[in-house]
This record gives sequence, C-alpha cells and structure tokens, in this order.
Amino acid sequence: MKFTARQIADLLQGKIEGDEQVLISKLSKIEEGEPGSISFLANPLYTPHLYKTNASLVIVSQDFVATAPIAATLIRVADPGSAFTKLLEMYNQVKLNKKGISKMSCISESATVGKDIYAGEFSFVGENAKIGNNVKIYPQVYIGDNAVIGDNTTLFAGVKIYSETVIGKNCIIHSGTVIGSDGFRFNPENNHQKVPQIGNVIIEDDVEIGANCAIDRATLGSTILRKGVKFDNLIHIAHNVEVGENTYFAAHGVVAGSTKIGKNCMFSGQVGIVGHLQVADNTIITAQSGISKSITKAGETYMGSPAFDANKYRKAFIHFRNLDTLVQRVNQLEKQQQQQTL
Repeated sequence: MKFTARQIADLLQGKIEGDEQVLISKLSKIEEGEPGSISFLANPLYTPHLYKTNASLVIVSQDFVATAPIAATLIRVADPGSAFTKLLEMYNQVKLNKKGISKMSCISESATVGKDIYAGEFSFVGENAKIGNNVKIYPQVYIGDNAVIGDNTTLFAGVKIYSETVIGKNCIIHSGTVIGSDGFRFNPENNHQKVPQIGNVIIEDDVEIGANCAIDRATLGSTILRKGVKFDNLIHIAHNVEVGENTYFAAHGVVAGSTKIGKNCMFSGQVGIVGHLQVADNTIITAQSGISKSITKAGETYMGSPAFDANKYRKAFIHFRNLDTLVQRVNQLEKQQQQQTL
C-alpha cells in the first residue's frame, strides 16, 4: 500500500514541509533510508544522517532547526518517537489483517467459531473448542478439544494449544510455543510412575508469549498467567504456577512447579525460580539469578545465585574479585609467621 506525505501528516496531526504528494510505501531507519520510505529523528545523535538520508519522508520534532539542506520532506510533530510507533502499529495491523478459512484447514463440526476469523493452511481446531471473533490462526496451529480462544487473539504458525486450555482476549502467541503440555511429575517411590496431569492452563487478557515457550498444565486446578503478562522467547512455566498481572520475563526464564509470582515483577534473562515459592509484587531479578527461597517484601531487587539483595550482592562482589589477592596475602603472612617461630 502507498500513502502520500499529506495523508501521513494528517494522520499524525503534524505540520508538513516539502512535497505533500511524495508517495510512501515502507518504513526504514534513518541511516538506511531508501526512496519511498519514511523514517524519524528522535535521538540527536542521529542528526547527521538526516542531511544525507535517501528516505523520502522524515518525522522530526516541532523545534528541530536544520543546519544544512535536507532533501527529504519533513513532518514536524511533538514527539517523533511516539509518532513513528503509531505508524509501526498501523503497518503491523495492515500486514497481519488476515481473514478467511483455508480449505486446507480442519475445524471440528462441534467447534464454535466467531466472526471474521482467519484459519491458515493445515491448522486444526478440535472438538467443542470455542474460537472468538477476529481470531488469527496461522498455518499448522493445533487447538485441542474444549479449548477456548478469546476475541482478537493471534496464534502464529506452529503454536500448539492442548485441550481444555483457556486463552483470553487480545493475546499474542508466537510460533513454536506449546501451551497445556503435561507437567513434569513422576513418582520415584512407585517405579517412577507418571503422575497424571488433569488440570489446565488459563491465560487472561492482553498476554503476549514469545516463540518456543512451554506452559505446562496443572496437575489439578490451573496454571495461570494473569492479565498483561509478557514473555520473551524460550520461557518455561511448570505446572500450577501463577504469574501475576503485568509481570515481564526475559528469555530463558524457568519457573518450577506451584510457585506464585506477584504483580508487576521484572525478570531478566536466564532467571531460575525454585518450586513452591512466593515472589512479592514489584520484584526485580537480574540476569542469571537463581531464586531459592520466597521473596516476601515487595519492590526489592535481587541478584546472584542463590540470589539475595542486589545492594548487598554488589558490595560482596568487591570481595569476591579480591579473593585471590587476599589468599596470597594470607599465605605470605603464614610463611612469615612460620619463619619467625623457627
């Protein structure tokens, strides 16, 4: 699709300087601008690129003052970064606005399907499943029996939703993620017999889950991701875990069974959390930390493995780095002491 500079300026409620009819068909970084593309200047460090960019249209701030000729048409707005983000959102909506049910998809006769859905090639919807309005089911998605998918949710290619899973509205599940697989439970006292996992997974509204994540079903009851949870790629959530509202997980996070995590927490990459713990609201955990006991005070930051208060960890780390020097000094003092006693 193509838009004129005037149409984009009107959309952003900006003031245009230059050719109002220049056509725009793509977005670009300012240093990689091409004819027919639109870019933006928000960081002053990138100002030199503005004078040599090949982009046809650039969004700048209202108070920007040029110090050299600019070939591109400009749109002046209050906040260039926010304006460009708005364009990105619109572009994404247009790109992902797929509708229609492929003849090569398979939807059970007992399933309930809402309006304006998209079901791509080789997607499958099981018995008694309920699919809401405007749901996007990309190719090779599997949705098991009795699953529920809320309105405006997108399941990208290859997502697997096991039976009885409940997913809310406005969720995004990226490729390769498996939701509702069995929890990891075996009985070592009974010849390692598998413990049946008969619970489910509940994902509330406005949740986004990255690629290749695994969310295990509960043994009994539900594994729950509350409203607004955001997962990066490669996250594993074990059986009966509950993750509170608006909590963020960076890549490679692992949470063991039955742990309860509070609201508005932030976990950096490769954080591991032991099972059957409580993590208070607004907790921050730094990268590669291991949580081995419950965190009961809200708003604290932890680091290390086993993790403890970040400020104490930083002070202790000064001593960690000096251990070798301290050992050498102790050894030298011991030798001097031995020589004196002789």
